[in-house]
Amino acid sequence: MGCSYAYDSLTGYRALLLGPEGLPLFKPPFGRITAIDLKTGDRKWMVASGEGPRDHPALQGLKLPKLGWPLRTFIMVTKSLLFAAQEGPVGPERTGSGRLEADHTIREAKLRAYDKQSGAEVAELDLPSNAIGSPMTYVSGGKQFIVVAVGGSNLPAELVAFSLP
Repeated sequence: MGCSYAYDSLTGYRALLLGPEGLPLFKPPFGRITAIDLKTGDRKWMVASGEGPRDHPALQGLKLPKLGWPLRTFIMVTKSLLFAAQEGPVGPERTGSGRLEADHTIREAKLRAYDKQSGAEVAELDLPSNAIGSPMTYVSGGKQFIVVAVGGSNLPAELVAFSLP
């Protein structure tokens, strides 16, 4: 993960520590998905988890690969695919007045599917808002479905289902 947090064990408050101009402290990818071969311990592949803060003014005009988000990525692995949905809301953050506020910006509300062997992205589907949990799967009537819980806090909570061909 490409970010650092300051944690107060008395209050449970966690503050995101950012670097210059509000970007994460470490170089990208700021968030990533890494596949490890459990037989050898070797890394098979790594992909950035999402596009990342490409619209940041300090990065304008640069031709960068995917940067990834410094947020949790919820994954589910099937026989041949890895599905990933990105966490959205950040916070709560404590304001100067001591109030807790959360950033509920919808960031890249997507469900992505990657080839489990190579890490190649094979599909990207839009979600109505950010994921709040890992994708799930079920079969009904001989068809497989992928379900993602989205929403959270002041955003409507719902389950979004996609059917596989």
